[in-house]
Amino acid sequence: MTTNLFAPAPSGWRPLADRMRPQTLAEVSGQSHLLAPGKPLARMLAGDTLHSAIFWGPPGVGKTTLARLISEVSGAHFIGLSAVMAGVKDIRAAVEQAGSGMRKGATVLFLDEVHRFNKAQQDAFLPWVEDGTLIFVGATTENPSFALNNALLSRAQTYVLKTLEPADLVQLLRRALLDDERGLGALGISADDAALVKLAKAADGDGRRALNLLELAADLAVANNESAPQINDAVLAETLTDTLRRFDRGGDVFYDQISALHKAVRGSDPDASLYWYARMIDGGCDPLYIARRVIRMASEDIGNADPRALQMALDAWECVERLGQPEGELMLAQAIVFMACAAKSNAVYSAWNEALADARRLGSLEVPLHIRNAPTKLMKDLGHGDGYRYAHNEADAFAAGESYFPEGMSPRRYYQPVARGLEIQIGEKLARLRAQNSAAKPAKPDTPT
Repeated sequence: MTTNLFAPAPSGWRPLADRMRPQTLAEVSGQSHLLAPGKPLARMLAGDTLHSAIFWGPPGVGKTTLARLISEVSGAHFIGLSAVMAGVKDIRAAVEQAGSGMRKGATVLFLDEVHRFNKAQQDAFLPWVEDGTLIFVGATTENPSFALNNALLSRAQTYVLKTLEPADLVQLLRRALLDDERGLGALGISADDAALVKLAKAADGDGRRALNLLELAADLAVANNESAPQINDAVLAETLTDTLRRFDRGGDVFYDQISALHKAVRGSDPDASLYWYARMIDGGCDPLYIARRVIRMASEDIGNADPRALQMALDAWECVERLGQPEGELMLAQAIVFMACAAKSNAVYSAWNEALADARRLGSLEVPLHIRNAPTKLMKDLGHGDGYRYAHNEADAFAAGESYFPEGMSPRRYYQPVARGLEIQIGEKLARLRAQNSAAKPAKPDTPT
């Protein structure tokens, strides 16, 4: 018999967030982009048609609630599982339950944290989703493109759920305060809009977290004044001790924010760069991870336009290692601001990618004899180093006309300095040297490669 992990406890205490789970579409907070009239999800919730779905979004935005509503409005049997605890055996038990003569109509199988299932476990759904035995609804906080099999994605419509807005959360909190049956209405707790806004902001878009904070605040309010409990500033000060924002340290939010920081630095916006850096630190990101990415930015986006950026990034990394938090965070902020304001060049980054592509495409071309190493008599007798021109013995330490590419490979120009920062001077120097090369020997036709 499949255990329904989402069924309410038969007796005993239930958290406020569970008691206040929406029972109708009108009670759902947010997600208007999916639930507006005419939208596919709205039509399914209206009972017009059922189809398998993936709900992708951060915690506490209503993924489980919507899955339950789908089964309720359609009259389908609902089976809820969590991928944290369930396995293929549980899926088979659900299939037996859905296919038994005891069940009439559709069965909605909801799998929370579906991304935690491996490929084989995800494949276990496919035959029964394909033949209609199950309407599969999965919930995930991870990007389905990376976390789920293509075969499963092709059989389910993906819906992206958004973080709840403060106004949505305030509405949710107010309803919980006034509800006499499922909420806190019987306790007679008062709270003004300002207090509810503070709770909503602290919840950071998470409805479950908002209700948990409200429940904690209500307990403190009652303990402080049983006759006229009030959620005031003193209660909020005790309740809102955890200020960390949502940051999953490895999922989509993590990579989206580091991407935003990188692009703000590349876009020469020090203020936005500082904001995203602050968001990551406030969310609990390891500053050493940020430091490593900042070093990458220094080389990829600034390069030789201002080589000081790389040294400053390395210095900031060392400061974070030596000082720890929060002292080291300021040095990393200094490096980020410097790089956001510095001249930009991706010339080295582009040149490296082109050179690497040629190395892989052209194979193991031999090193020309004149630039081979010749540490032994045998190597010298074989001609290694013959004809090599020692650049320091030439005018301006440059052997004009010399070639350093393999035979059979046309000379390449990977590095193209930009007209910004130090690369202006580098570009001018390379132009002079290339002119000397052209004057030193007649041009040769390119060798096909």
